[in-house]
Amino acid sequence: MKKEFRIKKNEEFQFAFKRGKSFANRQLVIYYVRKPGQKHFRIGLSVGKKIGNAVTRNRIKRYLRQAFQEMEEHLPDEYDIVIIARKPTKDMEFGQIKKSLNHLLYKERLLKNDRNNG
Repeated sequence: MKKEFRIKKNEEFQFAFKRGKSFANRQLVIYYVRKPGQKHFRIGLSVGKKIGNAVTRNRIKRYLRQAFQEMEEHLPDEYDIVIIARKPTKDMEFGQIKKSLNHLLYKERLLKNDRNNG
């Protein structure tokens, strides 16, 4: 995933938390806010220290970025999406994290084409 497609600044995270909508399952929390005119969706990832050490947190973030990359053509361009990982993610493999993320995006109707991306 290209760096220009990531949310890095605290103000951008706060904007998504305050103005965006949220939805959660047991493993992940998603915040999303529509930004009309934006050329490509952007993602921000948050994995807290309670989840594990740096190696564990970075693995989770790597898995989430990879899942977004694989679902890229199914995501709408006009959204900023912030994902917060919860504790159960520390014991999950890539396939499980992708399935959980896909579930959230599907439930919130943030997927362009609901077929062939599970």
